[in-house]
Amino acid sequence: MASPNKKLSVENGSGATNNGGSSTYEDVTEYYGKILSVTEDLKTNACCTGGAPPDHIKECLKKVHDDVISKYYGCGLCIPDLIDGLTVLDLGCGAGRDVYIAAQLVGATGKVIGVDMTAEQLDVAKRTQSWHAEKFGYANTEFLLGYIEKLKDLDIAPGSVDVIISNCVINLSPDKEAVLADCYRLLKPGGEIYFSDVYASARVPQSLARDKVLWGECISGALYWNDFHNLAKQAGFLDPRLVEDSVITVSNKAQEQKLTDYSPNLKFFSATYRLFKIPELETHCEDYGQAVIYKGTIPRCSGAFKLDDHHSIETGKVFPVCGNTWRMLADTRFNSHFEFIGNFDRHYGIYEGCGTSLPYASANDGTSSKGGACC
Repeated sequence: MASPNKKLSVENGSGATNNGGSSTYEDVTEYYGKILSVTEDLKTNACCTGGAPPDHIKECLKKVHDDVISKYYGCGLCIPDLIDGLTVLDLGCGAGRDVYIAAQLVGATGKVIGVDMTAEQLDVAKRTQSWHAEKFGYANTEFLLGYIEKLKDLDIAPGSVDVIISNCVINLSPDKEAVLADCYRLLKPGGEIYFSDVYASARVPQSLARDKVLWGECISGALYWNDFHNLAKQAGFLDPRLVEDSVITVSNKAQEQKLTDYSPNLKFFSATYRLFKIPELETHCEDYGQAVIYKGTIPRCSGAFKLDDHHSIETGKVFPVCGNTWRMLADTRFNSHFEFIGNFDRHYGIYEGCGTSLPYASANDGTSSKGGACC
């Protein structure tokens, strides 16, 4: 972990200062605004992981305009449970697919804001706004042209957002540290970032980061997973939680060869994380003898609630948890759906199983730890 008095600096292709700011913006804008016209134009499958979305998302997709669907370039499903009535911010919203899915889930009393730097993509999102409002029976979306590293420049009040989502976009940013810091600033206490992105098993070299195709395809901008964990903690998200992951196979011989020429052991993963804005969290899982009981009351989660890949909490069962997990349920929108046992009066040491090795289960057998991402 980075010292609290010293900022982490990742001086490589996949770090916070990668690939040169303005040139990266120009390259990504050209790639997603001009080179890619529809999903089928993607040159690898990094932005198109396999698996079908859950049924309620399928139903939402039926009400999303075909023009929006055709310009989807995400790498996973990044909309959490229990967002009815909330304010949601989508970073790198593109043509608005996830915005329009989330708009249906937050309902008429909620709001979804989409931010993207590519005017061509936002044109599609804005052009179909009235179509979606008629389809949904209400208008609750807003689209802003801007950079996800410069959210301060946009008209979004600090502490006004409940949930931030992002779908395979932060890896494209030349300043990932700024993105995470701004997310922390915008979130309400107890709010979270829930996002899918691409991560690497080791730091990606500048030689690959300078490759415009690999960068645009969400590969060579990927952070080394442990650098991401440290940057998240530095921004205030003290306990990053992995929700699900899968191995990325590039499936393009020419692009794959570039990676193999550097190292056959450099692997990439599509992973969904959730980062909570809870200042009281600790950097490791500590044992205070606490437990929770899930009431089974979260919609579509009657039998169990999955907080992350290590916490599938069965309804009605006393479920031992570390202090951080206790807070993630007690100090957030999930509070009323749980009973809480214990407090922080007595400490029993580090929570068993709190490790620091490669967190992706898919690295062991090449399979996915999830039920399926949507593409």
